[in-house]
Order: sequence, then structure tokens, then C-alpha cells
Amino acid sequence: MCTASLGEFKTLFPALESLRDVISRHGLDARKALGQHFLLDPDITTRIASLAGKLDGRHVVEVGPGPGGLTRALLATPAASVTAVELDTRAVKVITELATHFPDRLTVVEADALKQDLTRLCPAPRHIVANLPYNVATPLLIGWLRQGTAWERLTLMFQLEVAERICALPGSEHYGRLGVLAQWCAQCAIVMKLPPGAFSPPPAVWSAVASIIPHPEQPEPALFKAMERVTAAAFGQRRKMLRGSLKSLQGERLLAETGIDGTRRAETLSVAEFDHLAKAHLALSRQA
Repeated sequence: MCTASLGEFKTLFPALESLRDVISRHGLDARKALGQHFLLDPDITTRIASLAGKLDGRHVVEVGPGPGGLTRALLATPAASVTAVELDTRAVKVITELATHFPDRLTVVEADALKQDLTRLCPAPRHIVANLPYNVATPLLIGWLRQGTAWERLTLMFQLEVAERICALPGSEHYGRLGVLAQWCAQCAIVMKLPPGAFSPPPAVWSAVASIIPHPEQPEPALFKAMERVTAAAFGQRRKMLRGSLKSLQGERLLAETGIDGTRRAETLSVAEFDHLAKAHLALSRQA
């Protein structure tokens, strides 16, 4: 079964109440403190589900399902299961109601995704498909990058500026620590952009869906931590030359080991050059 259109979805699941009626009945107003902006247009949620690629036999984790618009679209795919992780008790009640229609395919977990190892919720192969709460989107992504190939693919909605940072090239306006970490671990691309009016309530900015596919080879945990330290130092003071910004990490030795000119600035380095710096930093740390 392919991802269903709106008409096909209603045919497949005729008992489902409209999202607006569900929101009204449960008093599920979007809360700024939770970073909530709901997607209610089934054509948009269907498209996002299709951007996740082939879901046949895959186990999908969705974080922050809200009233369940994207959840419904995911259930209309051939995914083996969908696990919805939600912190808002009001939304948990909504998704739990939806689960009664799909008892064998939809599981609801009331939890803070930042504090959960989501790999424990379902078997591999795993995908994450989510309209992320914007206030925790970046730490969630970094946590998932640390888990490497535990995820076959991530299809995630961010604020457009965050998505641009994830996919930015060296020397560009948005290139920084997040882009280095993401592109070091995965193939990243913006696959969809949405205006504020696509959401209820509309956010103040545009949004974008990023496709993030982990590279086959992933860094060991110690190397990931080394990369986090190197990029934090390098981009912590963007206007400084590397010989100054990396001083706290034995910068002179790092630059000598890697052959990188200390007068350069962080935003000019490629991901491969940051890889060299992280490996050199890890080696020096192990010698200490």
C-alpha cells in the first residue's frame, strides 16, 4: 500500500474524526512553551510521510505528534509500526484514542523524548519522522546523531534557519557547528519548505523538512565527543583565527598534527578537515 491521499485515507479509515474537531473536543490549543505548531492539512502530512522514503517493514518513531495529523499519514503507509512519543498529556489522550483504531500498529509513549533512548521503543530498521517541537529540535537531533546507524533515516521538520544550518556548506552564512556534526555523520538535504500559514498557529518563521541519512561508517563515541569539543571551541568565537579559538585544546599541536593553517577561521574548514582535527584531539587526549 502506498501513502494514501486525503480521499483514500477517509475511505481507509472512515471512523476517524477531523483533526479540528479532535482539537476542539480535547481543548488541545498549541502551547508556545512546548514549541507546538500543528500541521492539520492532510495533503502536507501525506507529502511528509512520502518524503521519508520506503517505509515497508520499517518501524517509525514520531516525536511530538500533537493532534495526530502526521501520525495518520504515517499509518496510511506500509510501515510495520508507528510509535508516537508525546510529552503533552492532552495530546497523549488524543493519540491514545487514535491507537484504538490501530491496536497492532500504533503505540503511544508518554515521555520526554530528550530523556529517552528511543531505540528501545521498537526494533530495527527504524525511522524517525516528526514535526519536531522547535524549542528542543537541535538537542534531539544531536542525540540521534550520536546513535549513528541505529536509525536508517531521519525525516524531520525544523525552523528553516535550523535546517539551513544542518545542510550549510563551508564558507556560507549558515555554516557552523551543527552543520559539521550533521554532515560528518549523515547525508543531509532540505526536501521541503513550508510557509508559516501551513501551521496552526502560524510560527513567526518558515519551516523546512530535512532528510538525514546516516553514513554507513559512524564515529565511535569517544571520537564523537572529541568532535563536539573541537567544533564548540572553533565556532565559539567565530571571528577568531583557529590558533586562538583552539588554544584550550592544545591548538598549536592540533594544527601542527593536521597541517591546517592556524590563521584560518572555523567557517572556512571542510567537514573532512574537522574530522582530522577531532581525530588529532582524541589522540592527544589519549596520550595525556
